[in-house]
Amino acid sequence: MTKTMKGIVSSVAVASMLLFTGCGDTKKENNESQTTKQTAEQFVLKFSHVVSANTPKGQAADFFEKRLEELSEGRIDVQVYPSSQLYTDNAVLKALKLDSVQMAAPAFSKFGKIVPQLALFDLPFLFKDIDHLHRVQDGEVGQKLKDMVTDKGYVALSFWDNGFKQLSSSQKPLVLPEDAQGQKFRIMSSKVLEAQFHAVGANPQMMPFSEVYSGLQQGVIDAAENPISNIYTKKFHEVQKYLTISYHGYLGYLVVLSKKFCNSLPADLQEDVKQAMNEATEKERQLAADLNNEQFNLIKEYADSTGKLEILHLTDEQKEAWRTAVSKIYPEFYDNNKIGEDLIKGALATE
Repeated sequence: MTKTMKGIVSSVAVASMLLFTGCGDTKKENNESQTTKQTAEQFVLKFSHVVSANTPKGQAADFFEKRLEELSEGRIDVQVYPSSQLYTDNAVLKALKLDSVQMAAPAFSKFGKIVPQLALFDLPFLFKDIDHLHRVQDGEVGQKLKDMVTDKGYVALSFWDNGFKQLSSSQKPLVLPEDAQGQKFRIMSSKVLEAQFHAVGANPQMMPFSEVYSGLQQGVIDAAENPISNIYTKKFHEVQKYLTISYHGYLGYLVVLSKKFCNSLPADLQEDVKQAMNEATEKERQLAADLNNEQFNLIKEYADSTGKLEILHLTDEQKEAWRTAVSKIYPEFYDNNKIGEDLIKGALATE
């Protein structure tokens, strides 16, 4: 078992003790559920997500479907709807409140208006590596964030990976913070990302993801930050000259459940959902890591065969220079209505 895999297993095991704190309103409700096991009743759980079935999130959703149906002995019928067949991420949170769909896995940015504290994961160079990230997500800080989401009328279950972000540019190699000065970087809508690029003298430009390829190709923007999966699948590496492996930021998903649906389940089925989700989380994280490695190797093959892309790896000293330059924005988000000093310092202190 690899070090990364050991970290995934151990962190998911910790998370298993913390799940479902928002499911079920009273002990009496759970006790009654335990004593009245509804063997004849079948529950339908619709899981809506926006990516294709062959992605890590899509494969993990399908795994969750099979595993929960197995654990519940068919009492929960899981129906997975990929590729926005039911809802987009922008619409699914409202649908969950109405119990029109029972489960979703939106990107953190979709929670921005209801729980802005999830922007914690946008902070640059906050996490040392993937194992540190998972310890934060599956520990006290992650539980606080999940509780905030649950307080808004959902049941927050687990964090799933997309991946760490890397820097790319068509103008010059991004090796030191000053290399970003004056370059136009595409960003998602995020106050943290605006501050991040302002801190190194760059010009952040908000742009829909669907327009990024043409924006880079036509020179409307010079540079971007993306996980390897986005870079490869959208062919951004073909319209950029330099790719810096920086691991400076992170993109991920939060799996959430309809609170109405959760409260309708007897306690034994709630436990089945918890176990299936823990196993699916372990699988999704490993799938994301494997895909990241596979797609990076394909990008490297492109770079080696065409000579059109230079791949740069930051040294420890160069990474520290970036961290020093951008971490000065952290205090701007100490306000509890933004992210919160306790969450930021808690993440940094997580062993």
